[in-house]
This record gives sequence, C-alpha cells and structure tokens, in this order.
Amino acid sequence: MGKRLKLATRAFGAEPGIPDVTALAAWVVGHRGASADLISYLLDQSLAPQIAAEIGIPCAGGKFCRDRILESLIGVHDGNAIDELGVCTEVIIEDTAQLVAQKNGVWCALPAPHALRITDTYYDDEDEWHDAIAGVYRTIMRAMRDAGIGGNVLICDTMDEGEISALARQNVFFFQPDPDRESLGTLMEHQRRIAVGKDQLNAVFDLANEYELLQIILVDADAESIARTLSHLDPDQIMVGGYCTDMCETYWKSLVGSATYLK
Repeated sequence: MGKRLKLATRAFGAEPGIPDVTALAAWVVGHRGASADLISYLLDQSLAPQIAAEIGIPCAGGKFCRDRILESLIGVHDGNAIDELGVCTEVIIEDTAQLVAQKNGVWCALPAPHALRITDTYYDDEDEWHDAIAGVYRTIMRAMRDAGIGGNVLICDTMDEGEISALARQNVFFFQPDPDRESLGTLMEHQRRIAVGKDQLNAVFDLANEYELLQIILVDADAESIARTLSHLDPDQIMVGGYCTDMCETYWKSLVGSATYLK
C-alpha cells in the first residue's frame, strides 16, 4: 500500500477574461458603496474560485492589473513617461481592502514593470528610468502590504535582471509562465524559490549546481513531475502552483487534486 503525500498549494494569479455586460452590471449592483469597476470585478473573479478550491496561498490579480497601475501613475500619459514618475495608491488600497476582506493574507499578482510597456520620453537615461519605475513599484507593494496582503507576485514576459535585483524580496515573487534556461539562470541569481512547469525541471536541476535552491513550486504538476522533483528535494521543499487563464473554477479544483501524490 502506497503512502499519500499531500503537497501545499499556491497560486500566481489568474486572467478571468472580460465578462459580458449583464454579468458585470449585476456584480456592480451587488458592490455599491465600494470601488466597483471592471478591474475590481476581475480581481474578485480571480480570487473567488481559489478560495472555493481551498488553495493554500491564494493570489488574486494578474496581468489585467496593468490598467489599474497605469491609471494610478503620475507622469505617464498614453503609455509614455512624460514627467517625473509618481503614484497615487488610493484606488489600489481600496482594491486591496476588498481582497483582504475575502481572504486575510491573500497575495496579489501584478504585471512586472517591463510588462507595463511604458516608453520613457522623460528621463532619457536607462538607469534613472529603472530606478524610477522600481521606486514606484516599491511604493505600490508597500501600500498593499500595509493594507493586509501577504505579498506580491510579479508576472514577467521576460526576466529583467535589473528589475529582479531591485525588487526581489521575501514577499515579492517573480514568476514567468514559460521561462527558458537563460531566464531561469537570471532569476536564480536572486530568488531561491522558483515556480516552473515540468518542461523546465531538467534546466532547474542543472542550474541548482550553480545556485542555491530552497524550493520548487511545480506549476500544473502531475505525478511524474512530482516524482522527479522528490528525487532532488525533500517534500517540504516542494509545492504545487498554478496560474489560471481559462475555466478557473475547474482549474483550481483540479490543481488541489494533483497535489495529492501516492508514493
């Protein structure tokens, strides 16, 4: 008789998709008196299925939060930085309060700075620009933590070493849905806990000879990928993770099921 191993689970955000007008209108009516727009709706919809599925470390948000960040930035117009960067965090704090009311300590995923796709037309100096946008993100994430979230996932299109060096912290997790070996190496220089799918495991095991690795979060794990990871790490160093882009109610429930492994 095999022994059941139950791995912890965590989320890296979700992309619920744009609702039809009827669904959005009904949701807004039910949230009168609070900040209730498309972004707050998507935040709610990204989190609710995770709570229902009992994800261990739920994470609201996703790349769709780009619009919320852009509307909160000072010095940016039509995707161009035209003045000194700043940020008004009022609406972001309102969003955070609504998330924390649903699940205390929830994490929140945001697009990484480069994924905002802002063109710098003001600083005209790469180092100054990176310092400015990193400073804005530190302000945003500090405000969110002060409002009660556990931390932030930064979803990347690519691993930008400058961003990772400036922003990697215990409560900031850089996540790229489909990293290549070069991206993984860049990340592992600064982050000891990484999230990868089964196709990246060989590269991670190889890179672990060069960089300290404390934990692997297996994205969309299956029995084979769990077994392979257990041959390199102890069970308490392994989690099962997910990033939902479709059919989230069934996705998160399935993910929780995959976290039970029969040894």
